[in-house]
Formats: sequence, structure tokens, C-alpha cells
Amino acid sequence: MRPERNDRLVVALRTAARDLARPRHICDLEETLAQIVASAVATIPGVDAGSISMTEHGRIETRHPTSDLIGKIDTKQSELHEGPCITAIEEPPQSGTVVASDLAGADAQRWPRYAPVVVDAGFRALMSIQLSVDRSVCAALNLYSATPDAYDEYAQTLAGLFGAQAAVLLYGVTTATQLQRAVDSRDLIGQAKGLLRARYKVDDEGAFQMLVKSSQDTNLKLTAVARWLVENADTSGSRPAAEASP
Repeated sequence: MRPERNDRLVVALRTAARDLARPRHICDLEETLAQIVASAVATIPGVDAGSISMTEHGRIETRHPTSDLIGKIDTKQSELHEGPCITAIEEPPQSGTVVASDLAGADAQRWPRYAPVVVDAGFRALMSIQLSVDRSVCAALNLYSATPDAYDEYAQTLAGLFGAQAAVLLYGVTTATQLQRAVDSRDLIGQAKGLLRARYKVDDEGAFQMLVKSSQDTNLKLTAVARWLVENADTSGSRPAAEASP
């Protein structure tokens, strides 16, 4: 790679890093995903549109597409279970980057059902970059171009390095989100136990067993029972507004 391109690569990555690390709530996963897409489209040459695909509840779903059209294309890719993003998530190469240089040309045979969908929508090239540090986060960044052979060696290198940065950030935010949810659940259950201890004069273990029994009887999650109890407590003390189970 030529020296001037090395310089441009460093500048591009530093700019992207600043964008991705700008002040935000550490647990704001959606904001982070949106910023990854926006920064990639702005940073990587040849890109006209983008999105992120994530595995959610056993399905690969689209997050923050740059247009409704991209959202529809990604949805079709998930329905067909065929395409660069599926490959990047499930069977990524060692580089983590899957490149379709021309889906109206030689690459059409790699994904024969999905390629016509992309071409009919006005795009010819597609690059998907795995955004997974481990199996706790299964995601890929999808970058579309209306121009065939839009992604040269420089663009592919930049996309791979950008993806590595974004993967670490996404892992951190996802982990922080999970930890915050655990803390919130613990606090919620603690509040509910406090209400039950005061109302029924039981100890901490007794209050917890009451929550567990209510959860089993109502087929609701423990946190849902605790939330109902806290939200229905009257403002004058610890007694729930209703005595019936949620």
C-alpha cells in the first residue's frame, strides 16, 4: 500500500474511532449500532448504503438500515438465509470480511437466490464484515454499493480494520447492557422483597419464596412479578394497591 494511502488509512481510522467513542450512555446499544453504520458509510470509500444484521431470538434481523429499501433487501436475505451477511455471521473467513464484487456478474452464482434481489434494487457490490468478538454477539456490518467492483484492496482493508474496532465496541456495550439489566433486576427484586417483608412480616427468604411462588403460579418471570408488585404499591407505604396476584 502506498505511503499516502497509509496516511489516509490512519486518518480515516482515527476519525472513525472518535465518532464511535463520542460521549454516549454506555448502555445505549441502539445508538451504538446506528453510529457504527453511519461512520462506516461515511468512512469507507465506495459505500452508498449500509446496515447491521444481528442474530435475535434465533433469527437474523436488520438494525438501523440507511433506508427502507436496504431494510427490505436485508429482510429478504434473512428469509432466504443466503447472502454475504449470512456468510459473515455463520461462516466467516479468517479476515471476517465477505466481499461480493459484482452480484450481476461472477458473484451471482455464490448466492443465486439473493443476488437478483440486490441487483433489482439497484446495487451491484456488497461487503459484509463480521462484528463478533465471541459468540455472545453475532452480527455483521453490511455495506452496499451501486457500482460493481467498488471495493478495492484499500477499501477492504479499511473495512476490516473498522469492523475490528466496531466489534470491540459492540462487545463492550452489549456486556455493559447485560450487566445493567442484571443490576436493575436485582434492585427491582430487592424492592419487591422489601414490600413483602413490610406487608406480611416475613424475613428476606420468606419474601423471596413468595415471589417465586407467584412467578410459578402466574407463569410470569420473577422480574415481571416484582415489577407488578412495585408498580402497584400505594404511595402511603408498602402495601400493594391490589391483593390479587398479577
